[in-house]
Amino acid sequence: MSEKWPIGVFASVDAGLGVHLDVAKELGVPTIQLHTPSKENRNKQAADAFLDKCKGMGITVTAVFGGFEGESYADIATTARTVGLVPEATRAERAAEFKEISDFAKLLGCGVVGMHIGFVPDKNSDSYKSLLSITRDVLDHVAANGQRMHLETGQESADHLLEFIADVDRPNLRINFDPANMILYGTGNPIEALKKVGHLVASVHCKDAKWAPEGERGTSWGSEVALGEGDVGMETYLRTLNDAGYTGPLTIEREIAHDRERQKADIGAAVQLLQSLKQKIG
Repeated sequence: MSEKWPIGVFASVDAGLGVHLDVAKELGVPTIQLHTPSKENRNKQAADAFLDKCKGMGITVTAVFGGFEGESYADIATTARTVGLVPEATRAERAAEFKEISDFAKLLGCGVVGMHIGFVPDKNSDSYKSLLSITRDVLDHVAANGQRMHLETGQESADHLLEFIADVDRPNLRINFDPANMILYGTGNPIEALKKVGHLVASVHCKDAKWAPEGERGTSWGSEVALGEGDVGMETYLRTLNDAGYTGPLTIEREIAHDRERQKADIGAAVQLLQSLKQKIG
């Protein structure tokens, strides 16, 4: 896309926490990141129907995000145990499924797939070495589909994430930066983290959050709030993205699927906030 910072939303068809496509249309946003549909809807017929719908709404899919059966974000400890490719019991099965998700994204003509890889283990462990190997295998499949894979931030510090990406050593591995997740997980100041990893950031979420109480960061969740009402500092965030040379979509994510009306209202307000900041920063 030629426009700098086109606004987008995180959307879903039949799975995940994203808004439905009609909400994206109503909000007038030109881009979406799509949470991958359920397995039975990852086929050419479904992809063609979805693309037709997007075309009619003037919407471009900029990334397809994977999610897996059995993942739970109930609390930080459960997240560490269940999310991404890190859990060893489901690692091979999920890697195989993510390749299928990459194939589905190719049917959509989308060159980016993304995921939370999970809480990366200590680099001296056998689990880490195995994770490197399977991540490389997935990335090679993704590359064969002409795609990049973006790891979403949150579960690692900036330094740990950079170390892991360097160790994987694949040119099509990049970062989807979510500033709120750094706060929610207690893994570091999002602006300082962005300054460290900005050269690898190829997609972003615009999401806001408040820190957990001082002694509970990293063990208890922070709280997600509407954009502009948390501790990220949206103007500073966008200015830091600008300094890093990021010009891609600003994808709004508001994870309150249980309250669709409020979700829609908060996203509408977020669109207005981002539009005004875009004009201010230029």
